[in-house]
Amino acid sequence: DVQLVETGGGSAQAGGSLILSCNAATYTFSSFSLAWFRQAPGKEREVVAVLYTGGINPYYSNAVKDRFTISRDNDKNTLYLQMNSLKPEDTAIYYCAANRVVGYPPGEADFKSWGQGTQVTV
Repeated sequence: DVQLVETGGGSAQAGGSLILSCNAATYTFSSFSLAWFRQAPGKEREVVAVLYTGGINPYYSNAVKDRFTISRDNDKNTLYLQMNSLKPEDTAIYYCAANRVVGYPPGEADFKSWGQGTQVTV
């Protein structure tokens, strides 16, 4: 398992932007596929975006496509989620997750390592 720590959550107005970061404690960060999930109050946790290893195109949920961008910096062991054009329905706790092998389409069961979550309120 990989220890993951999210930062960058907070409050934003509708139409605004936030960027989330997730730092991983591992020497083999580049070998992991990485993801952002979110869980809104009273709802199940859902996948937001996934960044695969091996050159596979990123996966985005329909709810965030064209508004959110997932990226990584392997030198800094950090995963990012740039969130633009935020909507009230984006309000949730956001989690980063990691695993070496992730299926397509991705699901919660694909990931073994999870961060503690960071709150985003729009």
